[in-house]
Amino acid sequence: MIRINLLGAQKGKNKRSAASAAAVMEVGDVGSPKMKVLVVLVLAALVNAGYWYQLDKEHRDIAAKMEVAMRKNAELADVKARYMERQREAENYKRRVDVIDQLRAAQGGPVNLLNTIGQTVNNTEAVWLNSMKDQGASVDIDGMALSTDAVASLISNLQKTGYFTNIEIKETYQDDTFKEMQAFNFTLTCEKAKS
Repeated sequence: MIRINLLGAQKGKNKRSAASAAAVMEVGDVGSPKMKVLVVLVLAALVNAGYWYQLDKEHRDIAAKMEVAMRKNAELADVKARYMERQREAENYKRRVDVIDQLRAAQGGPVNLLNTIGQTVNNTEAVWLNSMKDQGASVDIDGMALSTDAVASLISNLQKTGYFTNIEIKETYQDDTFKEMQAFNFTLTCEKAKS
């Protein structure tokens, strides 16, 4: 508590109380406008300093977290680059394997054609083949049969395989070179079925 002596010097019983009264007088009036402004400024400075300290601490924390995030981002960018490289290698490998598989499938095409025609001719009686020409979308077959019924059976058996869609006789005629038996030469055109 601050005491103010408006009368001047205090009549005291001892010197000690007189000194404290003089000290009280020097402090000044607590209710003066200068003192109130000074107290408000000091309080504002303390609040401002505390707020600045808090913001500075947050700034340092954010900067540290940002640095960690940037390092992590750089690491992840490196991982992503390696992943993309591996992905490209895998795609190249897959393309190569697909090309090899396509070549193997195309390589088996003539084998499948020969097997189909060979089995069909073996299952048809009294028919022999002289030649076969693969024209891409169609196959020309030249052969000999002991009867026209054998040629018709061959055409029927070729249709049953499902390998051919349209089978036409180009020509058939009796071969006069065989005197002891009847022989017919024939030429067939077979269109391949699209697979």
